Amino acid sequence: MSETLQTEKPGMLTTRPWYKWYALAVLVLVYISSHVDRQIMGILVEPIKAELGATDSQMGLLMGLTFALFYATLGMPIAMLADRGNRRNIITAAVTIWSAMTVACGYAQSFVQLTIARIGVGVGEAGSSPPSHSMISDMFPLKQRGTAMGIYALGVNFGLLLAYLTGGWMSEHWGWRTTFIAVGLPGLLLAVLVRFTVEEPVRGAQDDKSRPQAKAPSFLTVAKYIWNTPAARHVIFGSSLAGFVGYGMTLWLPAFFMRSHGLTPTEMGFTLAMMSGVVGGAGTFMAGKLADMLASRDERWFAWVVAIGKAGLVPFLVWFFLTMDFKSALAIYLIPAFFGGFYLAPTFAMVQSLVKPEMRAVAASICLFLLNIIGLGIGPWGVGVLSDYLEPEFGKESLRYALMLFSLINVWCGFHYYLGGRTLREGIAKVAED
Repeated sequence: MSETLQTEKPGMLTTRPWYKWYALAVLVLVYISSHVDRQIMGILVEPIKAELGATDSQMGLLMGLTFALFYATLGMPIAMLADRGNRRNIITAAVTIWSAMTVACGYAQSFVQLTIARIGVGVGEAGSSPPSHSMISDMFPLKQRGTAMGIYALGVNFGLLLAYLTGGWMSEHWGWRTTFIAVGLPGLLLAVLVRFTVEEPVRGAQDDKSRPQAKAPSFLTVAKYIWNTPAARHVIFGSSLAGFVGYGMTLWLPAFFMRSHGLTPTEMGFTLAMMSGVVGGAGTFMAGKLADMLASRDERWFAWVVAIGKAGLVPFLVWFFLTMDFKSALAIYLIPAFFGGFYLAPTFAMVQSLVKPEMRAVAASICLFLLNIIGLGIGPWGVGVLSDYLEPEFGKESLRYALMLFSLINVWCGFHYYLGGRTLREGIAKVAED
């Protein structure tokens, strides 16, 4: 623990021009690992449900609130530690814990044991993203931050790609237990890579050098600062709504494709790997690049890019869920797949830019807490409950209509990003003035 709390001085690597890109790449690998371990549950819903005799509501609770409650809640105290200590070491410990607990899922003999193991995965993953956001902001200046966060956010899509591509095949040929073990073990090697090849960056290295570095403030101080910044309020709540829809769909789409379109686990995995991984990854990266390009003229476009993307995909999602022909539905889904993760990079960049350097890890944890409690926690569970409610009328198609109704919330999400953009300039200026 003393090693974790100690903030190391920067080494020689941090001064090398290529180093920040290498460190970013390693952090992306960490993010990929977390999302493989997190999303693999969506691939394994049907075989786990069949073996353990669970309902959609129970599986939604297992995928969502059970995991998110510990993941999101512990993220805040860990982020406070990250604003005071060595972020690299915290990430190392986090990767080790969630990877080991993912392996443990494969040995679960009951629903209760699996739930406990998934709680362990959530505990580990709580220590990854806030310190990573903070480190990236200390390695990249504001003009590159959207692009850097866009590359980092690709971890979501690459994680989905790997989870879907390998998870579907492994589930069909190896079973769900071996699949958990196979996706958890590589993370233990990744923890070693982080610990011995990544260095702790200087806090505030890319910010105003004339402003003295202050000590990390209390959690309540950071929360109050965010609440008193309208742009931050709207962006964080908008991201929570985006996660509410996004996690609900991501974790239930595998079951939807198998139930409503009759795909095998391998076919489902390949289909969603191409859509969420490749097409979605292109959208996530382009959002960061587009936000950087447009924001160079007007910072408000960081938020407005998201507002247009999230609200604009709603008609395509409704069309997709109302289309019964698989090939036609897949063609329509290209648009929602591209814009699904459009909010990630601009949101990460905006939150980091709307608070002081010594607040960044805690600010990221607050954003991720709400995103994950509302999104990951309630979203999948809500879809499961709604699907069970609609089942008497729609039978196996109840999941189709539950997901379609959830997609409408993207309009509400886009509205908050629009409002956030209106005061974004003032919020960024406030950081420099204080």
